[in-house]
Amino acid sequence: MDSRIDEIATQIKNLEDELMIELRKKQDEFFYTLEDKKVKFQESVIKEGRSKIISSIKYLSSFPVLAVLTIPFIWSMMIPALMVDIFVTIYQSVCFPIYKIPKVKRKDYVVMDRYNLFYLDRVEKINCWYCEYFNGVIGYTREIAARTEQFWCPIKHSKPQMDMHSRYEKFFDFGDFETYRKELNERRSDFKDLQEETEATKS
Repeated sequence: MDSRIDEIATQIKNLEDELMIELRKKQDEFFYTLEDKKVKFQESVIKEGRSKIISSIKYLSSFPVLAVLTIPFIWSMMIPALMVDIFVTIYQSVCFPIYKIPKVKRKDYVVMDRYNLFYLDRVEKINCWYCEYFNGVIGYTREIAARTEQFWCPIKHSKPQMDMHSRYEKFFDFGDFETYRKELNERRSDFKDLQEETEATKS
């Protein structure tokens, strides 16, 4: 059973790699390149995109009035998001070296690039900045929580989850107390795959 689960997990990883390759092909389709980790669009594309920008008032007027009135509620969520960002960063900086868990790279999750796109008006830029930051922090926090869970409580749930985090495949099956007691110390420190990824990135 475990070998079949490992096989499926490998297939998922291969599909994710294949997806990244396909996404990189979009660079050619939309006329941009990456130079020193910065996106460079062709000048002709930038000119055409800017010519089609709509005004912020026109953009906002395309939404129902009630939707526009929810904006203060949306932005109030930046306070807890900022607090979570700060506290989980401090948490992993203090605790992960003690647990001997590889730290999560914040820059891999909090990616701030869309808000600078040349074809967005000011309100769209602000919206993009908010969404990429907020969702990035959620992803960053989830990965920190996943690695923490692997160390302290690597046991699967009794019911299937809608969306499993990145460490879930390494957890013990629900109710398998014999394997849990036998392999707990080994499983909770099994972060070799992360170390291999780090080494591969460096090379």
